[in-house]
Amino acid sequence: MRRGFTLLELIVVVIIVGILAAIGFAQYTTLVEKGRAGEAKLILGQLRTAQELYYEQYRTYASVANLPVDDVPEAVRATNYFTYTCGASGTCTALRCTAAPCKTNGPSAYTLGLTPDGTVSGDGAARYW
Repeated sequence: MRRGFTLLELIVVVIIVGILAAIGFAQYTTLVEKGRAGEAKLILGQLRTAQELYYEQYRTYASVANLPVDDVPEAVRATNYFTYTCGASGTCTALRCTAAPCKTNGPSAYTLGLTPDGTVSGDGAARYW
């Protein structure tokens, strides 16, 4: 009696391992993206606080570029995954870039927004907020 595996048994094992790897990779990428969105949520919260401080002093909201340097989180300038903008209404938006490093005019995969009253918006809010 010979011991060992047949070719058919090896192919079945390789197929099963491939299926498990595909499922695991999909879960991994979703988890990584949720972590990146979590970073964006944190920065949006900091920008919202900076916007409110600016509004209390000048009675108007500012863009990210016009906020005092001390009030803008360092991560806004250093991120590779999002670009951040703030409008005249005080709403700040994080645009998820499709390629790193982010370019301000590049395409976006999804957006996350935060208004001064704390309302969440954007097409990525349902998946990642």
